[in-house]
Amino acid sequence: MRLLSWGRGVWGLAGLLVVSAAAHAQANWPDRPVRVIVPFPASGATDLVARTVTQRVAADLGQQLVVDNKPGAGGTLGTAEAAKAAPDGYTLLLTTSSTHAISPHLMPKLAYDPRKDFVPVAHVADAPSVLLVTNSLPAKTVGELIAYAKAHPGKLNYATSGNGTIVHLNTAAFSAQAGVDMTHIPYKGTALAIPDLIAGQTHVLFDSLPTGMPHAKAGRLRALAVTSEKRSTLAPELPTLAESGLPGYSSVTWFGVYLPAGAPPALVEKVHKAFAKAVQAPEVAESLAKLGVEPAAPRTPAQFGAMVQADSNRWATVIRQHKISVD
Repeated sequence: MRLLSWGRGVWGLAGLLVVSAAAHAQANWPDRPVRVIVPFPASGATDLVARTVTQRVAADLGQQLVVDNKPGAGGTLGTAEAAKAAPDGYTLLLTTSSTHAISPHLMPKLAYDPRKDFVPVAHVADAPSVLLVTNSLPAKTVGELIAYAKAHPGKLNYATSGNGTIVHLNTAAFSAQAGVDMTHIPYKGTALAIPDLIAGQTHVLFDSLPTGMPHAKAGRLRALAVTSEKRSTLAPELPTLAESGLPGYSSVTWFGVYLPAGAPPALVEKVHKAFAKAVQAPEVAESLAKLGVEPAAPRTPAQFGAMVQADSNRWATVIRQHKISVD
């Protein structure tokens, strides 16, 4: 009986030591370099956002944050790898709406569950899109574009960066809400679509602000509206789609930070505060603006998670209604 009691005491002490060590590690986070998985290629938008923000986080924390690009399968390969990491704060995932709000509805056999395998930590930034039309169209406003499309059903076509991309989803959502019928012309990236739009071979494109607006400012294309809920600070002269006759229309590509499931709440809060502080730094906002990205409005981890779930629900509906699939 004494031996049993002694054994229980040893195991109990061991458990306390493990808990104490975990608590100590959390309290001292980070005491070694932190790996930040970016599931997209180097020099892409997500990579540049990650490097801009993590540089400031590293400076504030006095510890190195190492961006580790793990591209493939639309971001899902690197995301799956991050899901398997230890939830100790030394592997983070900085990703976009693609991996957590869109891909789960296009790729039913993902190697991760965006809700069960991750803990939302910090909403970092948003990238709105701009609605562009070819100059050969007479439409100078969203209302005029909708009226023209309704008067010429099936005559307009819209370019996208491929099936199932955010460009495709934005246009599908626009067409459904506006009640117009346009033909989808997928390209391998919007950069390849722009020349045909300028030439009038295609008519409509939802593009990112950095790549689309220079053509509009040069007069080669016409910009009608932005997709964000509020007017973009990057193009304040443009109305939102919601202002332009499509109430409630709102779509941005968001960038956010996740920890693997099982991360303790105290650690989540600590990582959240580090990124939230960095995003509010003026030089970070200035650098993000050059990328066509705006710092995210302050949100708690729970609020960020709720936002992502609402985004996911919305895209699930669009994908289902339009029978959208990937190539």
